[in-house]
Amino acid sequence: MTSSFVSPATTSNPATAPQDSRERVSQAFKQLQDSICRQLETLDGAGTFQEDQWERPEGGGGRSRVIKQGDIFEQGGVNFSEVWGQNLPPSILVQRPEAAGHGFYATGTSMVLHPRNPYVPTVHLNYRYFEAGPVWWFGGGIDLTPYYPFEEDVVHFHRTLKETCDRYHEAYYPTFKRWCDEYFYLKHRQETRGVGGIFFDYQDGRGELYRGPDTNGPAAQHSQQIGELPQRDWESLFSFAQACGNAFVPAYSPIIEKRRSTEYSDHERQFQLYRRGRYVEFNLVYDRGTIFGLQTNGRTESILMSLPPMVRWEYGYTPEPGTPEARLYDIFLKPQDWANWPTP
Repeated sequence: MTSSFVSPATTSNPATAPQDSRERVSQAFKQLQDSICRQLETLDGAGTFQEDQWERPEGGGGRSRVIKQGDIFEQGGVNFSEVWGQNLPPSILVQRPEAAGHGFYATGTSMVLHPRNPYVPTVHLNYRYFEAGPVWWFGGGIDLTPYYPFEEDVVHFHRTLKETCDRYHEAYYPTFKRWCDEYFYLKHRQETRGVGGIFFDYQDGRGELYRGPDTNGPAAQHSQQIGELPQRDWESLFSFAQACGNAFVPAYSPIIEKRRSTEYSDHERQFQLYRRGRYVEFNLVYDRGTIFGLQTNGRTESILMSLPPMVRWEYGYTPEPGTPEARLYDIFLKPQDWANWPTP
C-alpha cells in the first residue's frame, strides 16, 4: 500500500521531510505493530490476535488486530493505518491552517488493552505521522489507566518513559508528561483518566515543544521556561517516535507479571467496569484520534476498537473514605511527579 502523493524531494533543509519519508514511517509503524502483537501474545499465553485488513475508498487502509478472551486480555487491539486524500479534516485545519489546499497523508500505530483482572491496568498507545504539502509532524503518546494502583507500578512506567525521552533531550519528558496530564483530562468530571505517561503533537523540530491549546497550563509554562530548542530534524524525531513505541513492552510487561495472578472479587470487578466508563467518555468526547478517524471516513470498527467489551455507569458514585477506591481518586487521579516518586 503506497501513497499517490510525493514527499518533499530535498533532505538538505532540516525543516523538510526526506523524499522517502512516507515509506519509511509506514514500514516502521507496521514493524511496531508486529513486534507488539508478538510480545503480547507471549505475555498472555492463550489469546491470539485476529487480523482484518481494510481499505479506505478515498485512499489508504490498514490492519486491525484484536485479541479477545485471553488469559490476561479480556479484549485489546493493535491497529496500523495509512490514509491519504485531498480533503483535510476540520480538526487539522484548526491547528495548522497553513496545510489548507494540500493533499494529506497520515499513518500510525495505535493500541488499547483492557485486561480482565482489575489489578492489571488498561494501557493506551498511539504514535503517528502526518504530512500535508510543506507541513509535517510526529505525534502520539502512551498512558496508563490503573483501577487498583500500586506506586511501584506507576513509578516504573514513568521512569521507563523518562529514560527513553532523556536519550533525546532532557526537556522532552517533563514537557510531554505535563502535556499528557493535560490531554487525558475529563473536564466534565474534573479528573484525569489515569496516571498519564507522555503525550506530544505537531512536533516538526521547530519552536517550543508544547503545541497544545492551553497556553497558560503547566505544560505550556514549562515549555516557555525552556524556550525554543535548537531545530531538530526529521530524522531525530523519527528516531524518537520509534524509541517511544519500543519502550511500551519494557514499561508495561513487568506490571502484568506482578499483578496477573492477584485474586479479586466481584467488588473489584464492578469498580473496574465503572471506571471503564471514564475511558468510554474520554474516547467519544475528547480523543483526537477518534475524531480524526471519523472525520476522514476511517473504518468505524477499527476506530472504536479502543472501547472496552464490558462497562457500566452508576449514578452519583462516591468511594467510601479510606478504601483503595478512594485512594485512587485522592492520589492517582491527580497529576503527580511519578518519575521522582519515593519507592520503598
